[in-house]
Amino acid sequence: MFAISIKNLVKRFGDRVAVDNLCLDVDEGELLALLGMNGAGKTTTLNVLCGLLSADEGDAFVFGKSVKTESKNIKGLLNMSLQETAVAESLTVEENLEFVCRVYGFDKNQTATMVEQIMSQFALTDRAKDKASKLSGGYKRRLSIAMALVTQPKVVFLDEPTLGLDVVASRHSHKVCHCLLLQFCRQAFRLLQDNALSKQWCIYL
Repeated sequence: MFAISIKNLVKRFGDRVAVDNLCLDVDEGELLALLGMNGAGKTTTLNVLCGLLSADEGDAFVFGKSVKTESKNIKGLLNMSLQETAVAESLTVEENLEFVCRVYGFDKNQTATMVEQIMSQFALTDRAKDKASKLSGGYKRRLSIAMALVTQPKVVFLDEPTLGLDVVASRHSHKVCHCLLLQFCRQAFRLLQDNALSKQWCIYL
């Protein structure tokens, strides 16, 4: 069984075809980057796989579950860091991470352990009690990536994960993402949209 299987996927916005008959199979444990020009359909593809958009034609499967008919069952298997950094400004760094864990059904003890671990991995421990609204753009991006990884999902979508990060933070994120792939996301797959992260595993749209 493939981790991701996309079958003749089509997504239109009015007369514009954003995704045109896309077919793609991705094995468990595979690291893949989607590369393409602006408007090539990369983010649209991710949004369909996450259930945020519906496909007009074709289907996609996450560990055998259809995004069309079993989207509720898929959501527990994956997590995503959006292209637009999505953090709750009124919550602290720690509270943002705790919120994600609780949404995914982890208990209080599990949440505490997972949050402590991911904050250490992303050098966020010293900022744990800071409101997200007080963070720089780079730190918000770092928190967004941590929120996508804290639940140890089987499938992780990172949409331009180093957008807004400085060179040092970007390199650190590359290292952490690869380490977490091995340490946390057992049988994991990451669909990336970042040239620097992984030129070895690329599909061009």
